[in-house]
Amino acid sequence: MCVVWFMGTTISLSDDAYRILRAQKKKGESFSDLILRTFGRGNPAAILAYLQEKGPNLDLADAVEKTSKELRGNLKLKRVEL
Repeated sequence: MCVVWFMGTTISLSDDAYRILRAQKKKGESFSDLILRTFGRGNPAAILAYLQEKGPNLDLADAVEKTSKELRGNLKLKRVEL
């Protein structure tokens, strides 16, 4: 698992996803440059087209759902009076 933290934002990538992104980078290109080149600058249509082309990743979806349930199951809340 590769985790990147930048200005309060955490991005987690599987090792496979990281290797795929790294392989797509051009010489001298940053990961940010690659993402902007691939998806455009905030272009939802480009992101949707990419996701439709790649199709769903059911293994990833199942893993996220399982982990989310585990985290919610371990969550302990306590009431705080202000």
